[in-house]
Amino acid sequence: MLEQIAPLELKAKMYRGFADPTRLSILESLRDGERMVGAIVEATGQSQSNVSNHLSCLKECGLVTSRRDGKKIFYSIASHQVQSLLNDGDLVLREIRDCIRSCAKYDY
Repeated sequence: MLEQIAPLELKAKMYRGFADPTRLSILESLRDGERMVGAIVEATGQSQSNVSNHLSCLKECGLVTSRRDGKKIFYSIASHQVQSLLNDGDLVLREIRDCIRSCAKYDY
């Protein structure tokens, strides 16, 4: 199935993981290290069921990993490359912040 997805479509699909405000807030909450769901809920201000659903999506897409320690499950950003993409996004945003703010096509 993956072989049938064109490279640009595959890249666009990857960026969808970053495009949703809830998923992005989850990723942002994990930038400083792993957290359990309760801490992610607190950091994002989202409901536990919403966070769990988005974590499942992020994990399935390879942006987040989990580790079990007894009954506790800890989530973290999957790789240094994902962390770098978040960091690079911050750098780009600093340069184009005003343009993004005035862009009417990307309103939420």
